[in-house]
Amino acid sequence: MASSSPLSPILLSLFLVFICGVSAQTAPAPAPSGPLNFTGILDKNGQYTYFLQLLAQTQVGSQVQTQLKTTTEGFTVFAPTDNAFNNLKPGTVNNLDPEQKVQLVLYHVIPKYYSLNDLQFVSNPVRTQAGEDFGLNVTGLNNQVNVSSGVVETQINNALYQKKPLAIYQADKVLLPEEFFEAKSPAAAPSPATKKSSTGSKSNSRASATADEPASADNSGSTVRNMGLGFVVGLALACMGFLS
Repeated sequence: MASSSPLSPILLSLFLVFICGVSAQTAPAPAPSGPLNFTGILDKNGQYTYFLQLLAQTQVGSQVQTQLKTTTEGFTVFAPTDNAFNNLKPGTVNNLDPEQKVQLVLYHVIPKYYSLNDLQFVSNPVRTQAGEDFGLNVTGLNNQVNVSSGVVETQINNALYQKKPLAIYQADKVLLPEEFFEAKSPAAAPSPATKKSSTGSKSNSRASATADEPASADNSGSTVRNMGLGFVVGLALACMGFLS
């Protein structure tokens, strides 16, 4: 029986190394990850058409995209689904003026990155991009997060994207700012005393006018009597002159 050559294991090893090297050179390198695309993430999920339209109309989408390149705090976005918009009363969004539409969109953007776990421990109210007066109340318990505007409350549990500097969460309701629905103070009604005074003035005016009317009638009667008396006296004097 012929003994195996001692060079065989060495040749086999060299062959395997050569094959691995060739494979490494021919295999395509993984494509580098592109820049973070805020609206692209929403578009990819396919159920945020209305929100994407508002982001474009108000230019908030491009503003957030630009600020993502320089922000140190990051952003947290609550993205309402198409069903959320469909469940609104007709005209709720269309009846808003351009400024209110901008505020509505910015109300869904928090100028800080929060993971779902972080949202359970935030201090309320949480400031939004809409301004200091437009805050949200966020409560969490046992990995369940609820967000409330004072008018609407919804549960947040689905993260579309969650990597600093951007977190995007699905919102099943449109967060309507309470400031949009605060009743305007009604015009001050006249006080009872004012009404009474006004009524009294009208009564006095009518009474004065009524009291003046008989006086005018009496004056007219007196004038007629004086004229009649003067005529009689004049006629008598004329007769006396004729007789003499």
